[in-house]
Amino acid sequence: MKIHEYQAKELFKSYGIAVQDQEVITSADDARAAAERMGGFVVVKAQVLVGGRGKAGGVKLAKSPDEAVEHARAILGMDIKGETVEKVLIAPAADIKKEYYVGLIMDRGSKKIILMVTKEGGVEIEELAATDPDKIIKYPIDIASGIDEDGLVSVLTGVFEKPALVEQATETVKKLYTLFVEKDASLVEINPYALVDEDTVMALDAKVNFDDNALYKHADVEAMKNPEEYSQDEIDAREFGLSFVSMEGDIGCIVNGAGLAMATMDIVKLYGGQPANFLDVGGSSNPEKVLNAIKIILRNQKVRAILINIFGGITRCDDIAKGIIMATDQIDIKVPMVIRLVGTNQEEGRAMLEEKGFSVADDLSTAVQKVVAS
Repeated sequence: MKIHEYQAKELFKSYGIAVQDQEVITSADDARAAAERMGGFVVVKAQVLVGGRGKAGGVKLAKSPDEAVEHARAILGMDIKGETVEKVLIAPAADIKKEYYVGLIMDRGSKKIILMVTKEGGVEIEELAATDPDKIIKYPIDIASGIDEDGLVSVLTGVFEKPALVEQATETVKKLYTLFVEKDASLVEINPYALVDEDTVMALDAKVNFDDNALYKHADVEAMKNPEEYSQDEIDAREFGLSFVSMEGDIGCIVNGAGLAMATMDIVKLYGGQPANFLDVGGSSNPEKVLNAIKIILRNQKVRAILINIFGGITRCDDIAKGIIMATDQIDIKVPMVIRLVGTNQEEGRAMLEEKGFSVADDLSTAVQKVVAS
């Protein structure tokens, strides 16, 4: 789950990390009062859940309240990588003397949290990571033992050099780490972590992503969820107990089990098809789930065929068959469906479907080739 910059800064502030004053507005005229309160010289920043705002024209400096209104009017409603700007953040303009980058990310391979830090922060950080990755220092933190402060200070001294800055950066990293662990984050970053006078560094931007699987533990984080991050289909699927992610293809996929769903999509691509979605109905035997899954998939006008691939264990094939039959009784399904049923009560499930005129396969490759060719 992603949150906006202003939300991340509020979270940073609650953990004692130095951030600027800020005000979020949805009407351009409101920029005037905000800019006046902040001294007139401000930055106007689009609030969207994608990167590249600056290059897209979504970040502007305003030297007066009138100019702040002008920039806010231009940015509100702007399309940035498919997201419409509905909010802008007004913050005091800073006299940036140098830009650093500080970030924490989960490395599932090493099962550690990785601190990434560089003295070359700013809008080109992604390019730096691609062209000169050695300039980004990576410092692993063992989750079991936490931060080794001596090691941390040694790493940060090589980046920030001045003792006053090293001390501030050390405290900031420790607070970021506490936030990361306590809120079950998957990414926390400051870019730029800016030198705003000779002895002060401050977070002028903020980004925090959270582990969706841990949201049930954090009502305060769940409350920050932004509806634009999820399609209506994804929101509805969550309410129905389905794991669903929209994709760009035209073959709808209904599968039980995340691993089987991933393998199914790989095989669809192997045979020249493009999956329209990831959809895991889970391990329960509930015909309503299949009915709801089909309804959600058919909302996508690009879908030209549906593949249902069930390997029944806890999931009973006859219950899946009931859901498919319920769907055909309630919905006018105008695209072909290819069904593969294997596992618990497969004979009963197949018999039910064949009685209704469906063709059911037991070989996955055959089923996938058939749906791709349909």
